[in-house]
Amino acid sequence: MSNEQGATALAGEDVLGPTGRPLTEFPEPPVLVSHGPARIIAMVNQKGGVGKTTSTINLGAALAEAGRKVLLVDFDPQGALSAGFGTNPHELDVTVYNVLMDRKVDIRDAIIHTDVENIDILPANIDLSAAEVQLVNEVAREQVLASALRKVEDDYDVVLIDCQPSLGLLTVNALTAAHGVIIPLICEFFALRAVALLVETIDKVQDRLNPGLQVDGVLATMYDARTLHGREVLARLVEAFGDKVFETVIKRTIKFADASVAAEPITSYASNHQGAESYRRLAKELIARGGSP
Repeated sequence: MSNEQGATALAGEDVLGPTGRPLTEFPEPPVLVSHGPARIIAMVNQKGGVGKTTSTINLGAALAEAGRKVLLVDFDPQGALSAGFGTNPHELDVTVYNVLMDRKVDIRDAIIHTDVENIDILPANIDLSAAEVQLVNEVAREQVLASALRKVEDDYDVVLIDCQPSLGLLTVNALTAAHGVIIPLICEFFALRAVALLVETIDKVQDRLNPGLQVDGVLATMYDARTLHGREVLARLVEAFGDKVFETVIKRTIKFADASVAAEPITSYASNHQGAESYRRLAKELIARGGSP
């Protein structure tokens, strides 16, 4: 844990967390006296239903609570992240699609201020599905998102990109724009099998497009400690990724779905719930690891 500055083990080294490691008490995030430039983090997994959007919304909300200015980029044509803040993505005239495809569209014209303090979103809708095909003929097609985000990186501390469940050109754009990657992974066996291809894609992007890209961590989601299957999958995850697996584990709860219906992050919808505390702890852990200002 040498890279977790200021983090100390809880009293009693035998207090183990779900990952089998001693639980760490992460320090309160330092107060920022100024904002920017942003650290850009891609939330990536080509498998759907692993908690990418839920984690993007709630990690973003926890970072915002800690005083970070956060931009959430909806990079999935389904527009779930946009809907998660009460926006109807199908009624939007300007989205991330227009920012990618039309140089005359300023990214600031597409960004929406949310009701949650310190959080803005760059929304998406079904139009984005056409971008993958249209970008093929663009010069430097893998770097279009990076170019757009450069214009606002000084306005934020963290940019979280909610990627679609695919390893296509849009996801490669996100990886090319990012400084770090968080891999949300549901604690089920079939989710484990897909990770090798994702890691291979990250390695290729590091090698050819973005040498500074690093894996900030693997986030275990929808964990149920009552099942042997869940415990075995988490153990195999730690075996494969070691300290890259976040200590913080997101447990399965219906409250996340309830918060989505209410179009709120769980940190405001059920502020005292274990799920909200888990994402606050994840935010502290990410900052302690150096994955966020």
